[in-house]
Parts: sequence; structure tokens; C-alpha cells
Amino acid sequence: MKELIERFNRYFGGTEEGIRAFTAPGRVNLIGEHTDYNGGYVFPAALTLSTTVLARPRTDRKINLIATDLEIMVRADLDNLEAYRDIKWGNYQLGVADELQKAGYRLVGCDLMYEDKVPLGSGLSSSAAIEIATAIALVSLGNMSYGRDRPVDPVRMALISQKAEHNYVGVRCGIMDQFASAMGREDHAIFLNCKNLSYELVPVKLEGYRIVICNTNKKRSLGEGKYNERRAECEAGLKALKSAIPDASCLADVPVEDFERCKGIMEDETIRKRAAHVIYENRRVVQSVEALRKGDLVTFGKLMNQSHDSLRDLYEVTGIELDTLVNEARKVEGVLGSRMTGAGFGGCTVSIVREDCLEAFMDHVRIAYERTIGYPPSFYLSGIGDGGREIPLK
Repeated sequence: MKELIERFNRYFGGTEEGIRAFTAPGRVNLIGEHTDYNGGYVFPAALTLSTTVLARPRTDRKINLIATDLEIMVRADLDNLEAYRDIKWGNYQLGVADELQKAGYRLVGCDLMYEDKVPLGSGLSSSAAIEIATAIALVSLGNMSYGRDRPVDPVRMALISQKAEHNYVGVRCGIMDQFASAMGREDHAIFLNCKNLSYELVPVKLEGYRIVICNTNKKRSLGEGKYNERRAECEAGLKALKSAIPDASCLADVPVEDFERCKGIMEDETIRKRAAHVIYENRRVVQSVEALRKGDLVTFGKLMNQSHDSLRDLYEVTGIELDTLVNEARKVEGVLGSRMTGAGFGGCTVSIVREDCLEAFMDHVRIAYERTIGYPPSFYLSGIGDGGREIPLK
């Protein structure tokens, strides 16, 4: 941390006086993909890969941003945040500031320096880590400056961060990423109902196994990709199903049995496939949590495999890079399950691998992937960590 403080002062001047540090993690979703914005269940875990932000209040209404890996200074005015929507870097942070002010939080000018350990564009939700760390930092500095002494509400920070991504960045994301980044707990996954935000922390006991994340190293952008298109297709599917199931307020309200009975009313095959993925994936999450509670890792792995196959065939968000990683992972001894995680179109996979097979797993997948794709993947053996918080400096 001393090195980061020195770097902060090189960018912004001054001394250590008034500097505070905040952090928020990326996340890996163990199962439950593209269910969150359809009111369904998800099962994410916060990672030990995180974004750290050093923050110090200013005496004016300016907010200055810089990242240690970009070294591009963004200078903005808290009273004119609408002017910065189209900047290439910094819009997630300024969007959070904008939504906080609209929600009634009194912010102060500040200098912010980011160190990102969550790989950007990886599908591990680097954006949510940035948003949550920013939200906690801005509210904490504002509370201090205005004499407030109250804890920062992590659920509200998650909701405001999601709203910022919708309204400022233009990505209609679900709540899962921000919620996991804000509410994660060490060695637990979050069984989250995205319709009403009820949740349960479930211990993750993988005795003799490890969670291995493989990065395709193919960058993606939700705003430029098919994410919003998939969401619109799901809305069309719900509209069609409501003619037969009027009480359904979201796709996750539709039981598998009712879907099978009524799916013929969706004349568009693509819409029918999208709805089928969401409804069956929602059931897989419930089954996966039950399996994990029983210590049945074999069943958990099989459900992970089914999830990826559905994302590939019904939701069509995988692609050759993700499919290659998953296909090669499943060939290795000691792999219980492997699937894409995140929105897709690049990003990462998550696999459950027996500890004594880790080296063989990474060697095989690396060689096979590079032979097919032309460049190597990256591997992360991250643990499951805590959610967003302030880091004491003393």
C-alpha cells in the first residue's frame, strides 16, 4: 500500500494526509447465466481479484480519475456530469457519481486512483468492481466531509451502481455483478433471487478440488455486443408466454412444466430458444445449490456442463474461444464440470478441477487452445473473498 500511496501523490501532489483506500472484488458466477435480468436465481462468488481505489477529498467540486495501468487523467465537474457520458475511460465511475447525486447523496470533489487486478473485458465483472469501489469511496468521503457517521449500505450501492450502468453507460445489466461485488463473503457463494434480492450465503466446500478460471483473452464489450439484444428477446418471450400464464411477471416465474406445455405459442424459434435457456437454467441453479449443500460435487459439475451447453445451443453467447476452452477442459482427468461464466462473447470459463490434476489441466488446455485459436489463454486460481469495503491504512 505504501507504493500505491507514493504513486497517488506523484499524480495528485500533497502528502498522505486524508488519503483513504477502498476495494471491491470481481466475481465468478458458478451457475445461473443470463437469468438475473429475467428475475431468476444466480449463484456468484466474490473473487480475491479486486479493484483498489485510493481517494482523497478536494476543496472544490472537481473529481479527478486515473488508473495505474492507463495513466490517463480524467478531470470532471460534479455539477456537470452529463458532459462526460461518451469518454472512453471513466464513464463507469462518473456514472456512479451521477446516480449517487440523483439519489440524494451529497458528494465532494476528490482525487481517485484505481489499481485494477480484475482483468478488463474478462467476464469477471471488472466494471462492477470499479462501480462498487467508487460508490463506497464517494459516499464515505461525503459522509466524512458533511459530518455524517453512518455505515454505507452495500445493497443500495449495488442498486445505484446497476442504475449507473443502465442510465450512464447504456448497458442494461442485471443486478448479479454489483450485488456479488458488494455483498460477497470469504469462502461462500451467494444464492441470490434477482427478483426480490433475497439471498443466502452458502459455504463452498470443494475439498480436494479447486475453482479454475480460464480467460479466453478475447476482449468483449457488452455495450457493443449482443447483450441488449438478448434481453429484448427474453422480453418478447415473456410477452408471448403471458397470454397463457398471465401471472408470470418475469421468465423465472415460469415453471419448466408450464413452459413445455405452452412453448408452442412462441412462433419465433429464436425467442423460444432464449426462453427455454432461462427457464431451465433457473432450475439448474436451484439443483446446483442443493447438490453443493449435500457435498455432491459430481452432480454440481454435471449441471455446470448442462449450463454451458444451453448457453451454446439455446442462448448462443459462447463462440469458438469459450467452446474450445470448455471442450478441452472436459477431456482432462479430474475435471468435474466446465462452463462459460459472465455474459459470453469472450471472457472466461470456470471449471472444477481436482487439485492433483491442476498442472495437467492447465498444460493440456493451454496447448490445445493455442493450437486452435492462435494465442494462449490465461489461468487464475483465485480464492473466494469478501465484498466491497474500506481498507484501513494504519
